[in-house]
Amino acid sequence: MRVEETKLKGCYIIHDTVFADSRGYFFESFNKQKFESLTGAQINFVQDNQSKSTRGVLRGIHFQQGEHAQAKLVRVFEGVVLDVAVDLRKESPTFGEYVVVELTGDNHVQFFVPRGFGHGFVVLSETATFFYKCDNFYNKASEGGLIYNDPTVNIDWQIPASEIQISEKDSILPNFEQIKETVYW
Repeated sequence: MRVEETKLKGCYIIHDTVFADSRGYFFESFNKQKFESLTGAQINFVQDNQSKSTRGVLRGIHFQQGEHAQAKLVRVFEGVVLDVAVDLRKESPTFGEYVVVELTGDNHVQFFVPRGFGHGFVVLSETATFFYKCDNFYNKASEGGLIYNDPTVNIDWQIPASEIQISEKDSILPNFEQIKETVYW
Protein backbone atom coordinates (compact mmCIF):
# COMPACT_ATOMS: atom_id res chain seq x y z
CA MET A 1 0.00 0.00 0.00
CA ARG A 2 1.25 3.44 -0.95
CA VAL A 3 -0.45 6.58 0.36
CA GLU A 4 -0.28 9.94 -1.39
CA GLU A 5 -1.53 13.08 0.39
CA THR A 6 -3.38 15.53 -1.84
CA LYS A 7 -3.24 19.32 -1.71
CA LEU A 8 -6.18 19.12 0.72
CA LYS A 9 -4.78 18.18 4.12
CA GLY A 10 -6.22 14.88 5.30
CA CYS A 11 -7.38 13.67 1.85
CA TYR A 12 -5.36 10.70 0.66
CA ILE A 13 -5.10 8.74 -2.57
CA ILE A 14 -4.36 5.12 -1.75
CA HIS A 15 -2.56 2.90 -4.21
CA ASP A 16 -3.03 -0.72 -3.22
CA THR A 17 -0.49 -3.42 -3.99
CA VAL A 18 -2.16 -5.74 -6.49
CA PHE A 19 -0.89 -9.29 -6.97
CA ALA A 20 -1.92 -10.46 -10.44
CA ASP A 21 -1.26 -13.54 -12.51
CA SER A 22 -3.01 -15.55 -15.22
CA ARG A 23 -5.77 -16.51 -12.76
CA GLY A 24 -6.71 -12.94 -11.89
CA TYR A 25 -5.65 -10.70 -9.03
CA PHE A 26 -5.69 -10.25 -5.26
CA PHE A 27 -5.26 -7.17 -3.12
CA GLU A 28 -5.97 -6.20 0.45
CA SER A 29 -8.57 -3.45 0.12
CA PHE A 30 -8.35 -2.29 3.72
CA ASN A 31 -6.06 -2.92 6.66
CA LYS A 32 -6.73 -0.68 9.67
CA GLN A 33 -3.18 -0.92 11.04
CA LYS A 34 -1.53 -0.04 7.72
CA PHE A 35 -4.05 2.71 6.97
CA GLU A 36 -3.59 4.40 10.34
CA SER A 37 0.18 4.01 10.24
CA LEU A 38 0.48 5.56 6.77
CA THR A 39 -2.11 8.35 7.14
CA GLY A 40 -2.02 9.13 10.84
CA ALA A 41 -5.84 9.08 10.77
CA GLN A 42 -7.50 7.11 13.55
CA ILE A 43 -10.56 5.60 11.91
CA ASN A 44 -13.31 3.18 12.82
CA PHE A 45 -15.52 2.39 9.85
CA VAL A 46 -19.08 1.42 10.85
CA GLN A 47 -21.02 1.31 7.58
CA ASP A 48 -20.40 0.12 4.00
CA ASN A 49 -22.43 1.46 1.07
CA GLN A 50 -22.55 0.52 -2.62
CA SER A 51 -24.21 2.07 -5.65
CA LYS A 52 -24.42 1.25 -9.33
CA SER A 53 -24.93 4.05 -11.83
CA THR A 54 -24.89 4.69 -15.57
CA ARG A 55 -22.80 7.17 -17.58
CA GLY A 56 -23.32 10.77 -16.61
CA VAL A 57 -24.91 10.08 -13.23
CA LEU A 58 -23.53 12.60 -10.77
CA ARG A 59 -24.08 11.92 -7.09
CA GLY A 60 -23.26 14.83 -4.81
CA ILE A 61 -21.87 16.97 -3.52
CA HIS A 62 -22.96 15.66 -0.12
CA PHE A 63 -21.80 15.96 3.47
CA GLN A 64 -22.98 15.43 7.04
CA GLN A 65 -22.25 17.94 9.79
CA GLY A 66 -21.71 18.07 13.52
CA GLU A 67 -21.60 14.87 15.53
CA HIS A 68 -22.82 12.94 12.47
CA ALA A 69 -20.02 14.08 10.13
CA GLN A 70 -18.54 11.23 8.10
CA ALA A 71 -15.14 10.29 6.78
CA LYS A 72 -15.27 8.01 3.73
CA LEU A 73 -12.95 5.57 2.02
CA VAL A 74 -14.20 5.20 -1.56
CA ARG A 75 -13.36 2.92 -4.49
CA VAL A 76 -14.81 1.53 -7.71
CA PHE A 77 -15.44 -2.18 -8.34
CA GLU A 78 -16.19 -1.80 -12.05
CA GLY A 79 -16.23 1.14 -14.40
CA VAL A 80 -14.73 4.62 -14.17
CA VAL A 81 -15.72 7.56 -11.99
CA LEU A 82 -14.32 10.99 -11.38
CA ASP A 83 -14.38 11.39 -7.60
CA VAL A 84 -14.36 14.84 -5.99
CA ALA A 85 -13.73 16.14 -2.46
CA VAL A 86 -14.38 19.79 -1.57
CA ASP A 87 -12.78 21.26 1.55
CA LEU A 88 -15.57 22.78 3.66
CA ARG A 89 -13.54 23.33 6.83
CA LYS A 90 -13.79 27.08 7.44
CA GLU A 91 -10.45 27.24 9.29
CA SER A 92 -8.61 25.42 6.50
CA PRO A 93 -6.24 27.32 4.19
CA THR A 94 -7.81 25.32 1.32
CA PHE A 95 -11.44 26.14 2.27
CA GLY A 96 -13.55 25.97 -0.90
CA GLU A 97 -10.89 24.15 -2.94
CA TYR A 98 -11.34 20.69 -4.38
CA VAL A 99 -9.37 17.70 -5.57
CA VAL A 100 -10.38 15.08 -8.16
CA VAL A 101 -9.28 11.48 -8.49
CA GLU A 102 -10.10 9.01 -11.24
CA LEU A 103 -11.16 5.74 -9.68
CA THR A 104 -11.56 2.66 -11.84
CA GLY A 105 -12.22 -1.03 -11.44
CA ASP A 106 -8.83 -1.60 -13.06
CA ASN A 107 -6.56 0.88 -11.25
CA HIS A 108 -7.71 -0.20 -7.74
CA VAL A 109 -7.07 3.31 -6.43
CA GLN A 110 -8.95 4.35 -3.31
CA PHE A 111 -9.65 7.84 -2.02
CA PHE A 112 -9.93 8.80 1.65
CA VAL A 113 -12.16 11.81 2.30
CA PRO A 114 -12.05 12.96 5.95
CA ARG A 115 -14.78 14.66 7.93
CA GLY A 116 -15.31 18.28 6.96
CA PHE A 117 -15.42 17.67 3.21
CA GLY A 118 -18.17 17.58 0.63
CA HIS A 119 -18.02 14.52 -1.60
CA GLY A 120 -19.40 13.58 -4.99
CA PHE A 121 -18.67 11.61 -8.14
CA VAL A 122 -19.70 11.35 -11.76
CA VAL A 123 -19.69 8.16 -13.84
CA LEU A 124 -17.48 8.38 -16.96
CA SER A 125 -17.98 4.78 -18.20
CA GLU A 126 -21.18 3.11 -19.41
CA THR A 127 -21.81 1.86 -15.84
CA ALA A 128 -19.91 1.91 -12.58
CA THR A 129 -20.22 0.15 -9.24
CA PHE A 130 -19.07 2.44 -6.45
CA PHE A 131 -18.27 1.31 -2.90
CA TYR A 132 -17.53 3.33 0.20
CA LYS A 133 -16.89 2.87 3.89
CA CYS A 134 -18.13 5.46 6.40
CA ASP A 135 -16.91 6.10 9.93
CA ASN A 136 -20.30 7.32 11.14
CA PHE A 137 -23.88 6.33 10.54
CA TYR A 138 -26.09 8.31 8.17
CA ASN A 139 -28.33 10.90 9.88
CA LYS A 140 -30.86 12.69 7.69
CA ALA A 141 -31.10 15.74 9.98
CA SER A 142 -27.34 16.34 9.62
CA GLU A 143 -27.08 16.07 5.84
CA GLY A 144 -26.09 18.97 3.64
CA GLY A 145 -24.95 19.56 0.14
CA LEU A 146 -23.36 21.85 -2.40
CA ILE A 147 -24.67 22.20 -5.95
CA TYR A 148 -22.40 20.34 -8.35
CA ASN A 149 -22.03 23.26 -10.80
CA ASP A 150 -21.26 25.96 -8.25
CA PRO A 151 -19.45 28.84 -10.02
CA THR A 152 -17.19 29.66 -7.05
CA VAL A 153 -15.80 26.16 -6.55
CA ASN A 154 -15.95 25.59 -10.36
CA ILE A 155 -15.38 21.84 -10.56
CA ASP A 156 -14.31 20.43 -13.92
CA TRP A 157 -16.35 17.22 -14.07
CA GLN A 158 -14.60 16.17 -17.32
CA ILE A 159 -17.91 15.30 -18.99
CA PRO A 160 -20.20 17.49 -21.12
CA ALA A 161 -22.86 19.25 -19.01
CA SER A 162 -25.50 17.87 -21.37
CA GLU A 163 -24.62 14.32 -20.25
CA ILE A 164 -24.85 14.97 -16.51
CA GLN A 165 -27.79 13.34 -14.74
CA ILE A 166 -28.60 14.41 -11.18
CA SER A 167 -31.41 13.63 -8.79
CA GLU A 168 -34.14 16.15 -8.12
CA LYS A 169 -32.81 16.47 -4.56
CA ASP A 170 -29.29 17.28 -5.80
CA SER A 171 -30.58 19.76 -8.39
CA ILE A 172 -31.75 22.16 -5.67
CA LEU A 173 -28.69 22.08 -3.42
CA PRO A 174 -27.36 25.52 -2.38
CA ASN A 175 -24.25 27.14 -3.82
CA PHE A 176 -20.99 27.82 -1.99
CA GLU A 177 -21.90 31.42 -1.13
CA GLN A 178 -25.09 30.16 0.55
CA ILE A 179 -23.39 27.50 2.68
CA LYS A 180 -19.96 28.93 3.44
CA GLU A 181 -21.11 30.65 6.66
CA THR A 182 -23.32 27.80 7.86
CA VAL A 183 -21.14 24.68 7.55
CA TYR A 184 -19.91 23.41 10.89
CA TRP A 185 -17.90 20.40 12.06
